[in-house]
Order: sequence, then C-alpha cells, then structure tokens
Amino acid sequence: MPIRPVIRMGDPRLLKIAQPVLEFNNPVLYNVISDMQDTMIALNGAGLAAPQIGIDLQIVIFGFLSNPRYPNAGAVPYTVLINPILTPIEDVMDSEWEGCLSVPGMRGLVPRFSYLRYQGYDINGHEIDRTVSGFHARVVQHECDHLQGILYPMRIQNMRDFGYTEELSNALPGSVDQDDD
Repeated sequence: MPIRPVIRMGDPRLLKIAQPVLEFNNPVLYNVISDMQDTMIALNGAGLAAPQIGIDLQIVIFGFLSNPRYPNAGAVPYTVLINPILTPIEDVMDSEWEGCLSVPGMRGLVPRFSYLRYQGYDINGHEIDRTVSGFHARVVQHECDHLQGILYPMRIQNMRDFGYTEELSNALPGSVDQDDD
C-alpha cells in the first residue's frame, strides 16, 4: 500500500474530532490501516493517527520492538486501536519530550498520565482492554489526542519548553530525543 503524506499543524483537519468507525472487518478499513502502517514504518514513527493522513476516523496505530529514535524506550506491542477510550489509573503525571510527524522538527515537554487503561477495538471488532504505563501510556495518549483535534503543543505548560529539536538538543544535551514521533 502507499505511503501517505502526513498533514502538518495548521491544516484544519488536524483540529477536528474524528468520527467513530462503525463497520469492522472490511476492505476499506484494511486499506486505511495498511496505509497507516506503511507510513509509520517509512517514517520510523512510534505511532500514527488516521487524521494525520487526512482520514477522519478514530483509528490509531502504535508500537515497535526497538526504535533508533527512542533508544531508551522499551518495546511497545504493535496495536491497531479503533474507537479508543482512555481512563487514567491515577492522577500521577510525568513530563517528557515529545515530537510529532505533524509538527516536524520540533519538540516540547508534555505532561501525561503515567498509568492508563485503554479500551477499544481491533480491526476485526474484537475488544482491546489494556492497562499500561511509561512510554507505552505516553504514546497512546499522544496518538489518541489526534482523534480529539489536540496536538501536543496544546498540552505544553510552559512555552519555554518548546522549540526546534536541533536547538533544544544543543541547549539540553542528552535530554531531547532526535526526530519526531
């Protein structure tokens, strides 16, 4: 399947609330997810949301065994998550540097819930229900924000913690991962 262009911040499609998927296990859904997989892999992403490739549906994919852009992140199981529901397990939050394929070349320090339960469906309509923490929880929250029209810069608490990856890496060596999510 083709690699799709990723739309960037400023495109109004990224600010919309995505529509729920109503039909599972069909060729159209398979093609969308295949295109998302090919795009995420080609860009070495940790995840991708359907709105990032201009598809107005509540679909996110994420996961990797290892990722050279995130050498300190543990493996995250490859997941197709449709119509997700996120529930924080507790109020504990931590802030880490994030990037995004829709905000290329930039990073920001973003607070996220440390422990999370996510529910939804796989491509065949089977239920998914997982409790996760750490980078796995962060990736899920980042991708699911796209389904609500939220980009990570909207979550940054102090705009001094937002900038171009190269400049941040020079100013804060070792604390900012390279490239984008």
